[in-house]
Amino acid sequence: NMEEAGRNTMRNASPAIRIGDVSTANGRLSFLLDDPGQVDRARELLTPLLNGEGLTREWELSLIDTSRVVLTPTQAGLEQAVADAMDSATEVVRKRIDELGTREPTIIRQGDARIVVQVPGLQDPDQLKDLLGQTAKLEFKMVDETALPADLQQGIAPPGSQIFPYAAGSDFAGTPVAVRRLGGIKGDTLIGAQQSFDPQTNEPVVNIQFDQQGGQRFAQLSTQNVGKAFAIILDDEVLSTPSFREPILGGSAQISGSFTVDSANALAISLRSGALPVDLAIVEERTVGPDLGADSIRKGLIAMGVGSLLVVALMVFTYGRFGVYATIALIINVLMILGIMAVMNTTLTLPGIAGFVLTIGAAVDANVLINERIREERKRGRRVIAAVETGYQEASRAIYDANVTNFIAGVLLFLFGSGPIRGFAVVLIIGLFTSVFTAVTLNRMWVAGWLRKARPSELFV
Repeated sequence: NMEEAGRNTMRNASPAIRIGDVSTANGRLSFLLDDPGQVDRARELLTPLLNGEGLTREWELSLIDTSRVVLTPTQAGLEQAVADAMDSATEVVRKRIDELGTREPTIIRQGDARIVVQVPGLQDPDQLKDLLGQTAKLEFKMVDETALPADLQQGIAPPGSQIFPYAAGSDFAGTPVAVRRLGGIKGDTLIGAQQSFDPQTNEPVVNIQFDQQGGQRFAQLSTQNVGKAFAIILDDEVLSTPSFREPILGGSAQISGSFTVDSANALAISLRSGALPVDLAIVEERTVGPDLGADSIRKGLIAMGVGSLLVVALMVFTYGRFGVYATIALIINVLMILGIMAVMNTTLTLPGIAGFVLTIGAAVDANVLINERIREERKRGRRVIAAVETGYQEASRAIYDANVTNFIAGVLLFLFGSGPIRGFAVVLIIGLFTSVFTAVTLNRMWVAGWLRKARPSELFV
């Protein structure tokens, strides 16, 4: 960003330009120089950065007094920054909701400053609002131990430091802490975050993992500050101020701060999804009952029911007893899919119904392959038991091959899709496992039991 670029440019100049303080207000960035005589040189160095690559906006440079350089974003730069922030916020919102499970959310931008989120089957709206309301801007900064408590209570921080309050709910809620502006680490280098428990206190914590660059910076920070306190800051509030007992070289850390299991898990989700570039405020909330889409769902269920009845009638008419077994297996298949979806708390929407119908078709195909293969073996002159055994063995290979292919497709849809596509993929993947189990295992077990009991000399397949 511009602040970091400006700092590095003036710090790396020869001779270096010393910065006394950096402040931001209303989008403006102000550098206070220690030496007023270096103002012109600072302006000369900063001018090439105003339209530099990698910046989120265009800037204008001005001098407020003899020692302060001020950068103000242009109108075009502000508009571009808002657009980029909205794009980034939309993607972060999508990731956070996807972490909640397969809800098939619809997330779209509305105008220049709004995001519309629709989540079917949501049981706890407050959980979603808390998740979206957390910016999750994580920082690690060294505590300025030279700060006087009396000055901090009056909002006075030592030069080069800033004040953050302890988070609500902690033992020191509201107590001001002075931290150094420079030398910290931001949470944008995180690659993982998981809710866990502290092995000593058994309190909920969040374990985080840095990428290679972040791990190196964290190792350097801990090595240079052994025995000193650092602040873990989340959304401009201090969670805790532990000390570096020894260098931390593994690229991982632990965040604690009076968490509950739910709040620690929510923080882990937010950190994995990335920080929101802007604060989001809920301006409107609606709860729509299922009646609005009931007609579409009803028609979909009717279509599925009619199709299933026709398939059952055809199977029984074509394959007789084996068709009855296939029908029973199909019913158990449907019940298993619904049961697994209920356990996973998966919402059944129209794309899910489509996956459901596709799964039923795949289950019927498996039974057709088995029965046709048994019929072929009988035509070749094999005896009843041998024909059934060979038919199941040979058909099972084709069934496994087909379902492995469909499974790979379903996994790819789940990994790279979003919303309704992921819902379709989940139902498809569940159905593949249940279809193979009912068609190959259950069906075969019933047929084998009938053969041992009846010992027929002929088959009607």
